Amino acid sequence: MRQLKSWVASACVGFVRACVVAVVTMLVPAVWAAAVALGIWWGAANPWSWLAPFVLVSVGTLALSRPVCQMVRRLVAKWTATEIPSGYRQAGPVTQLSTGYWWNGFGYERTSRDALMDQKWRVRWGDPANGRDLRFMAIAPLTAGLVASLPPAGLAAAVLGLGQSEPAARAIGALGLVVAVAGAPYAWRPVKPVAVRFLRPSPAMTLAERVDELTAQRADTTVAQAAEIRRIERDLHDGAQARLVLLGLSLATAEKLMETDPDRAKELLREARAGAATSLTELRELVRGINPPVLNDRGLVDALRALALDSPLEAAVSAEVTLRLDPPIESALYFGVAELMTNAVKHARATRAHISVARDDNDIVVDVEDDGQGGADERTGGGLAGLRRRLAVFDGTLEISSPAGGPTRARMVVPCESL
Repeated sequence: MRQLKSWVASACVGFVRACVVAVVTMLVPAVWAAAVALGIWWGAANPWSWLAPFVLVSVGTLALSRPVCQMVRRLVAKWTATEIPSGYRQAGPVTQLSTGYWWNGFGYERTSRDALMDQKWRVRWGDPANGRDLRFMAIAPLTAGLVASLPPAGLAAAVLGLGQSEPAARAIGALGLVVAVAGAPYAWRPVKPVAVRFLRPSPAMTLAERVDELTAQRADTTVAQAAEIRRIERDLHDGAQARLVLLGLSLATAEKLMETDPDRAKELLREARAGAATSLTELRELVRGINPPVLNDRGLVDALRALALDSPLEAAVSAEVTLRLDPPIESALYFGVAELMTNAVKHARATRAHISVARDDNDIVVDVEDDGQGGADERTGGGLAGLRRRLAVFDGTLEISSPAGGPTRARMVVPCESL
C-alpha cells in the first residue's frame, strides 16, 4: 500500500511537471502556429499577407528565446539540483570621463542613461549565446517538449474517448489513459539531458567569460596594490619616518651639548632612545599589517587564534587539523577573517564570534559567525566587496547570511590542490 501511494504521488507530481515542460517548450512553436494561422486567415494567395506573420515569428522567437531558456534552467535546477551556467555576456561598468561624456565599453554618450541603454542593447544582441538559445528553441519542442506532451495528450484523449459510445473511440480513450498514467512519472525527465546538452556555454563562451573575469581581477589587483602601497607610504611618512627624523635631530643636538651641557645631552639621549623604541614598535605593527609573522611561522590556524586573542570579541577558533597552505591563500583567508571580525565589532555590535577552519575535499572552508545585530550589506567598493574580489583571485567564493537581528554567518571557500 505504501509503495502504491508513493507511485501515485510520483505520477501526480510527474504529470504536473510534464505539463509545465510542455507549456514552456511549446511557447515558441505556438507563436509559429499563430503566425501561420494569421497568414492563412488573411489569404494565402496574397504574398503581402505573409509579411506580418513573418515579423511575428521573428520578433516572437527572439523575444521569447532567452526567457524560455532561463525558465528551463530554473526548472532543471529546482527539480534535479543541476545548475546549468547561463554563459550570458555581462555588461561592464559605465564611467564618466573628464570630458563629461560617459563611456560604456562601446562608445561615448552624453548622459549615463543613454550610455546604459546603448550598452544594454549592444550586449543583448551581440551576445553569442543568442545563437545557442535559438538552437535550443528549435530542438527542445521536438525532444523534451514532445515527450512531455504525451501525458496531457493521453489524458485529453481519455476524457474525449471514454465518453463516447463507439468501441473504437473507447479503445482510443483507454489507450490514452494508459499512456497518461504510465508516462506521467517519466515524461518530464528528458528536459534535463536536453538542457544540459544544448544550454550549457560552449568552450569558446566559457573561455571568453574566463578572460573577462581574469581581466577584471587583474584590474582589481592592480588597484588594491596601489592602495596598499599608498597606505604603507602614508604610515611610514606620518609615523616611523617622522620619529626617525626627530631621533636624528635629537642625536645631533646631544652631540653638540655633550661638552657644554651634559645633563641636557643625557636627557636628549633618553628621549631619543624612547623614540627609537616607539619607531621600532610602529614598524613592527606596519609589518604585521602587511604580513603577520605568526602567519609565516605557525600557519593559518595559529594566526587566527592569535587574531582572536587580540580581538575585543569573545572569539573562539576550531579547526579539524593543522593546515599549511600556500602563503597567498593563507594571507587572503587571514585578512578575510580580520575584515569580518572588524565588521562584527564596528557595525554589528557583536560580543562573541566563532571561527572554524575545515577541509572539504580539495577546498579549504573558513566559517565566521557572530552574535551581532545582522543586516550586513555588500556595497560596491565596501569591505565585503573587496573581500569577495580578494578571494576571486584564487577562484574562491564568499557566502554571507545576515538577517536583521542576526546572527551573521560568513563562509569563505577556496580551492586548494595541495590539500
